Amino acid sequence: MAEEKKESWLNYLALSTVILAVCATLSTFKGGGFSTRSVMSQTQASDQWAYFQSKSIKGYLYEMQKEKLELELKTLGTKLPRTVAEEYGKKIDVYARKIAKYEEEKAEIQKAAKGYEGIRDDAQKHVQAFGIAVIFLQIAILLSSIAALVKKKYIWLIGMVVGLVGIVYFINGFFLYF
Repeated sequence: MAEEKKESWLNYLALSTVILAVCATLSTFKGGGFSTRSVMSQTQASDQWAYFQSKSIKGYLYEMQKEKLELELKTLGTKLPRTVAEEYGKKIDVYARKIAKYEEEKAEIQKAAKGYEGIRDDAQKHVQAFGIAVIFLQIAILLSSIAALVKKKYIWLIGMVVGLVGIVYFINGFFLYF
């Protein structure tokens, strides 16, 4: 049997396909990691918003109690003995301090929730870039495989252009240039 002469570009095709496959694998893993980060951050943000809501409800209950006592004090006015009026005043002050405390806590909780949402949004941008990279890299690998089967260099070159786009998105997945 006559030995078939191997074309030199097929060596480059094999090497480039391996490089594309490695980049596609890394894109998949990095995208998965950022996806997990996104889900975890969303969960933490949701927990913070639920905590914020509970503080809001508690604060609202104290506001209602405070307003009720203020209205009673205003309505009864001079009919109340001085000691009872002072007790009303003390209780109103206690409720006002608790309301202020809840408002401060809500501000801190809101800041934390927005921080988690920021982490989630950033992670989603990375996931999107890595996802697009995987698509282009897989198409490039497919075109390289077809080129190797039919021994058509132009198909491989088209695959390399597509692969280059995939590599650009792969790099963008790390740095978010665009």
